[in-house]
Amino acid sequence: MYQKTTLANGLRVITATMPHAQSVSICFFIGVGSRYESQEQAGICHFIEHLLFKGTKRRVTAREVSEAIEGVGGILNGGTDRELTSYWCKVAKPHFESALDVLADILLNSRFDPQDIDKERRVIIEEINMGYDDPSQRASLLIDELLWPGHPLGRDIAGSKQSVLATTRETMLDFLARQYLPGNLVAAVAGDIQHEEAVAAVGRVIGNWTGPGPPSGYEAYRGKTARRLSIERRDIEQVHLYLALPGLSLGHPKRFTLDLLNVILGEGMSSRLFAEIRDRLGLAYSIYSYVEHFHDTGSVAIYAGVEPKNLQVAIRAILEQLSGLKETVSEPELAKAKELAKGRLLLRMEDSRSVAGWLGGQETLTGQVLTVSQVLAIIDAITADELKSLAQELMVTSRLRLALVGPVAKDEPLEGLLRL
Repeated sequence: MYQKTTLANGLRVITATMPHAQSVSICFFIGVGSRYESQEQAGICHFIEHLLFKGTKRRVTAREVSEAIEGVGGILNGGTDRELTSYWCKVAKPHFESALDVLADILLNSRFDPQDIDKERRVIIEEINMGYDDPSQRASLLIDELLWPGHPLGRDIAGSKQSVLATTRETMLDFLARQYLPGNLVAAVAGDIQHEEAVAAVGRVIGNWTGPGPPSGYEAYRGKTARRLSIERRDIEQVHLYLALPGLSLGHPKRFTLDLLNVILGEGMSSRLFAEIRDRLGLAYSIYSYVEHFHDTGSVAIYAGVEPKNLQVAIRAILEQLSGLKETVSEPELAKAKELAKGRLLLRMEDSRSVAGWLGGQETLTGQVLTVSQVLAIIDAITADELKSLAQELMVTSRLRLALVGPVAKDEPLEGLLRL
């Protein structure tokens, strides 16, 4: 169960009391991410997130910020996604208020020192370089470009070297002023704490924050005809492949049906992909699938790393598993998938940070929170026929996209394989 209070400045505080926990987790969610950026701003959300840990007026250096949390055994971090940005810490209960003060301080009082900006610019470029050098990460970026061509969703969250080099202190502060607003922030707190205590504490440190509203919006995604195949040839041991299709949005009524379909397809060692591609055929060490849901679009993607000579065999075998979803899902397989999905969710809810993320992420992205019990009931109600029907709707030849990084032969006839 959870409770929610909206402060006078529009900031939402949402909490879950976990009386047996020793910790309290605080997550600040801002309703902005890389899809809110223009081409010229690419990577600015990620750049800002980095700089918020580099020093404030009271905690002048990055070390002072980190030591304020790590000095009491806590954890402090942040993350930038396509539709939200988060800052979070997890501490033992006695240190809740001091941890909250640190998060509020970096949010409202970060210095954006020009020297820190120049240093962090170099750090982010190294982060981009690292992603480029990692063939699986590079393939992931290529499949996003195929799924959302010419759209911010198809760009690297970190931006490009060119956009990072071009970002100035002034453009960051302007973006911050238009997006980091109390009405665009959710403070999620979970652990050994009561709602009233959390609301009062948040109100003391951040309740007087004001700002113009509402924040700037994002570019809607509209599907377009695009390439189906992207190949980046490299002289390495494996071919890293992503096979993907457009999926469902966050608010789509069949969203949880697709999530369960993905469990059957490629989540865990008992999934169809793992059992066939790794266990029976021995074609890959790493093989899995995942789904993504955004405000107005989504995706289903499969990753595998395979030996170059086995590339075509692996692609055909993966496509056979996708096609198989359109044919049948047995009742025992359905029951197993439901128990896996429900069990993984319940295990997550033992951790205060996961609970805070569950509450705050939903509130930020959808403006409402489904409880664990509600989601469990939704999963239990899904039928085999619904899974089969959705697979037939989504698993269509024209929707397939394939991205490859590795030693792919120039005459390899790959696009002709993309048939369901």
